[in-house]
Amino acid sequence: MAEKFNVIVEEGEDGYLISDVVELPGCHTQAKTYDELLKRTKEAIQLYLSVNKPDEPKPKFLSLQQIEVEAA
Repeated sequence: MAEKFNVIVEEGEDGYLISDVVELPGCHTQAKTYDELLKRTKEAIQLYLSVNKPDEPKPKFLSLQQIEVEAA
């Protein structure tokens, strides 16, 4: 059965794209292109799950917010 995971994608200072899987602590990867990043992220998830069998339920992802605050 296929599982769904939430992935945060950011651009690093060096221009590489970085993915972080919210429900799997420490599960992340990077690539130069978005397509390659998605491929590598799926591989990272599969590898993570083959090594770490999560016993506890994964947290329920609610939202991602971007908040703007003026510097004092």
